[in-house]
Amino acid sequence: MSKAEIWLVRHGETEWSLSGAHTSTTDIPLTERGRELAVELKEYLKDTAFAEVLVSPMIRAQETCRIAGFGEQMQVEPNLMEWNYGEMEGKSTKTIREELGQPGWDIWKDGVVGGEAVEAVGDRVDKVIARALAAVPDGGKVALFAHAHVLRILAARWMELEAVNGRHLVLGTGSVSVLGFERETHVLVRWNRTFE
Repeated sequence: MSKAEIWLVRHGETEWSLSGAHTSTTDIPLTERGRELAVELKEYLKDTAFAEVLVSPMIRAQETCRIAGFGEQMQVEPNLMEWNYGEMEGKSTKTIREELGQPGWDIWKDGVVGGEAVEAVGDRVDKVIARALAAVPDGGKVALFAHAHVLRILAARWMELEAVNGRHLVLGTGSVSVLGFERETHVLVRWNRTFE
């Protein structure tokens, strides 16, 4: 039975996460509330030791990681970048539906224009999972500081589901989730612990 755990930490609030705008490659900082959430994370995680701390290249994830107290351990992992939304970047679902003339547009079903396919994000996170598990071959915890969609897809892939099944998992800003094992089976141990 593996004792490995992967802890998923979604970055704190940003102006775009607050407005519902799709944010991938736009590098924006946390709001004041986002920084407050990161302080809550620090308190929650203060007694947790991580063998490795991997973080998205984006400032919002790195800022969350530093405030939460793991800046010195932080290693940038490019595969933790958010789903590349292409032409949908910076737009809310409502705006995208209006622009496309598709009232039922759904990123999980319909994808994005000029960005990544959900399966490509799944391929990326498979590499993150492999790296995390390699860091704790005898058990231990690895933290991943990143973004909502990429972490939802990673959790789906952890459970040996297609990437698109991330649609069934919601993640709040500044949340903590834990992936682990029940005997040899990959499971969700805890999901979407928020501090709102």
